[in-house]
Amino acid sequence: MTKVCMLVHTHSFLDTRIFQKEAKSLQKHGYEVVMIVPRMKGKLFRINKEPFENELLEPSFMYEGIKIVTYDFETFKPTVEHMQEHVDVETLAFNNPLVKLGLAENADVYHAHEVASLFAGIGIKRKRIKDGKPVKLIFDSHDLIPDPFDKKQKFIAMGKLLDDMLNEIDQLITVSPSIKAYYITKQPLLPIEILYNSPPLNKEYQARIPKATELTVGYEGHVANNKKGSSDKIYKITDLAKQQVASFTFKIIGGVLHGHKLEIPEKLKPHIAMTGWVPFEGIAKEMAEVDIGWIDFDDLSNSLNRSYALPNKFFSYLNNGIPVIVNKCHDMEQFIQTHQCGIVLNKQKATGEDYAEAILYLHQNRDQLQQMSINARKAMEDLYNWEKMEQRMLQMYEALLADKPKSFYIEK
Repeated sequence: MTKVCMLVHTHSFLDTRIFQKEAKSLQKHGYEVVMIVPRMKGKLFRINKEPFENELLEPSFMYEGIKIVTYDFETFKPTVEHMQEHVDVETLAFNNPLVKLGLAENADVYHAHEVASLFAGIGIKRKRIKDGKPVKLIFDSHDLIPDPFDKKQKFIAMGKLLDDMLNEIDQLITVSPSIKAYYITKQPLLPIEILYNSPPLNKEYQARIPKATELTVGYEGHVANNKKGSSDKIYKITDLAKQQVASFTFKIIGGVLHGHKLEIPEKLKPHIAMTGWVPFEGIAKEMAEVDIGWIDFDDLSNSLNRSYALPNKFFSYLNNGIPVIVNKCHDMEQFIQTHQCGIVLNKQKATGEDYAEAILYLHQNRDQLQQMSINARKAMEDLYNWEKMEQRMLQMYEALLADKPKSFYIEK
C-alpha cells in the first residue's frame, strides 16, 4: 500500500482542503494516509482557531480512519534566513521535529501545504535520497504566498526561498488558473495541477424560485473589518436592502475567529442571522435558503493573491445554485463571465452601497437571478465538483508514482 504523509505547519488538522478533501479521498482510494500537524500551546485547534481543550491530547491517534501525528508549533518556527541557509547547503539534513516525525513515517509521498512544511519536506527528501530510498515531494500552494505585490523585505526573501525550493519538488498543486500561470513562469517544466477548492456535489440540492417579498444574502467564512468579509459592508448592505425588501436576511455561515465578538447594531439584529462555525458536512444545508452569495476581496492593489483567488466559499455558493456577487477579482471575474453565474462589480474597491445596488438589481430581476442559479449549479455538476477534482488528484498521484513524463494533461 502506498503511504502518503501530509506535512502541515499552520493549518488546523481539520482543514477543509487538507483533511476533508485530499486526505479522505486518498484514503478512500486505497492509500495509507498520515498527517503531521501542529499544536498551538499544546492544543489542536478547529478551523476558527478554537482549541480542543480536553480532547485529542495524545501525541498520535486515529481520526476518521486517518493517522494524526502531532508536534508543538513553538518548537518549529523557522525564519526565512534559517530556511534559506539550509536549502543552500545541498547535503544538509534538517534537524527539526517535522523532519524527524516525517522520516519516522517512512512514506512514499510527502505532501506539504506551506512554505515551512515544504522546507521540512525537502529535508526529508534529501535524507531519503542519501539513504538510497528516494521519495516524491508535492507542494500544495493554497495561496499565492508570498504575495508578489507585498514588497516587505521578509516577503521578498521568502519569494527567493520558495523559488529555490521549487527546484526540489516533483509536483505542484494549486487552486486557480492564474496562480498556475504564475508558477509556470517560475518553473516551466514543473508539472502543475489545479485542484479547485470545490466541495463534493450536494446531492440534496433543490432548485429555488426567487420570491418577490423575500431575499436572503449569504456569506460563508471569517468576518473581519477589512481585506475580506468586512462587517461594516455587511451592515451597510443589510441596512439598505431591508428598506427595499419586505423580508430581508443577511445570513453569516461562520463568523469571527475564536476569542472575538461581532457587535451587530441593534436595528440590524432582526435582519442578520449567524450560524456560528458549521462542520464541513453541514454547510450545504445552511445554504439551502440563500438566494445570493457575497464575496468581497478588498485591497487588491496590494494583493495579487486575492485577485487570483477562487476560494472555498465561491464554490460552496455555486454548489447550491447560488449566484455570486463579487468585486473585480481577476479569476472570479473570468469564471463568472464564462459561466454566467453572478455579477462582477466593475470596481476593485467596492462599497457596501455598491453591493446593495447589485443585490437589489437581482432581486428586482428574478428571472435573471433564477437563470444564474441554474448556470451556477450546472457548472458544478459538469466540471468543478470535488468528485471531478478527486479524479484529477488520483491520476496525478498515479503518474507521479509511476515516474511518467512530467507533462501530462487532465481534462476538466
